[in-house]
Amino acid sequence: MWLDTKNFQPQIGDTVAIELRNGQNFKGINLSYFKNRIENFFWELNSAKTVVKSRSGDIPAIKTPALENGLMVVVYHSRPSTLTYKDWQKFDDFIQHKNLGLIEQVHESRNLPKTNFIESYKRFSKALIGIGPGQGNDRSYKLETEFVVLTNPYTEDTSNGIKVLLLYQGIPRKHAQIEVFQRSSSGVVSVFYIKTNAQGKAIIDVLPGHDYLLDAVILRIPEGGTAQNSGAVWESLWAATTFSIPTE
Repeated sequence: MWLDTKNFQPQIGDTVAIELRNGQNFKGINLSYFKNRIENFFWELNSAKTVVKSRSGDIPAIKTPALENGLMVVVYHSRPSTLTYKDWQKFDDFIQHKNLGLIEQVHESRNLPKTNFIESYKRFSKALIGIGPGQGNDRSYKLETEFVVLTNPYTEDTSNGIKVLLLYQGIPRKHAQIEVFQRSSSGVVSVFYIKTNAQGKAIIDVLPGHDYLLDAVILRIPEGGTAQNSGAVWESLWAATTFSIPTE
């Protein structure tokens, strides 16, 4: 799930419309806003925080006028949801796709069944909207996992790429896989992968006139009451961020 918009670079007086999208390859359905599915949902612009107060069923999830120039950082944190894997293959496909390591060995060492087991998941999504010149900076919002985009895509030179930092519990995630979705103005999507370095940072090669979605996943043994409340034997945390590169 990611935050999307048809206009990452609005001007003063335009409407900023943020969609909750769910799907694959930067394509998916536009979800309705439902407060009971959300832990936190807000945006920050020029150091001022605004909590989303949409109505249940609203599509798009945010619709607000652009009243001042700056970098608008939209932050979404979902409440936990669950899914049940009826067979191992689908779970293994997920493990391999996200390069999550030796999960099967850990699963077996915990004497867990390979059919009809539950995974809990949470989403931590951000979007960078450049209003007018789009001046400002992304930062950590103390999400359990998140991207921090260290290069402002709207005001800085991106010819040598966009620098990002990937965090988990406030600590840089070293050698972690990032899946990058690149969408052209005509809607063509391409996908490539990159890993963070020992400092949890990566440089994403970007093209003018394209939108980007970055995705990174952690799979862990459930902590706290997650397993007890949901019956989950695994918990996944999904970090995502979206932004656009201005046309030259």
